[in-house]
Amino acid sequence: MFEAQTIAHEFIAAVRPLVERIELRDKSLADQLRRAATSAALNTAEGNRRDGRDRAARFRIAAGECAEAATAVQVATGWGYVPAAAGAPALALADRLCAVLWRLRHPRR
Repeated sequence: MFEAQTIAHEFIAAVRPLVERIELRDKSLADQLRRAATSAALNTAEGNRRDGRDRAARFRIAAGECAEAATAVQVATGWGYVPAAAGAPALALADRLCAVLWRLRHPRR
């Protein structure tokens, strides 16, 4: 499987229990996190099947959605909805996914 897609799936798995905890305190933030993580995975998959500028655009969108999801985790931590230790694995995966997506958008020549 495409490595970026694998990381995106791992990110969703890491975010899922956080979404469930956040939902108890802030349904809007939980929904935003769920949608951003989903969009990051879907745009990563779509970008893998595109060419040229369209490919780069999908990876750029996926990176933006991933950054949004990571920030939602940080916001939830800031509000005390989840402890920092619980969010750390998801944040590490988000960082890894964003790095891979950056490399896909900026290939070495």
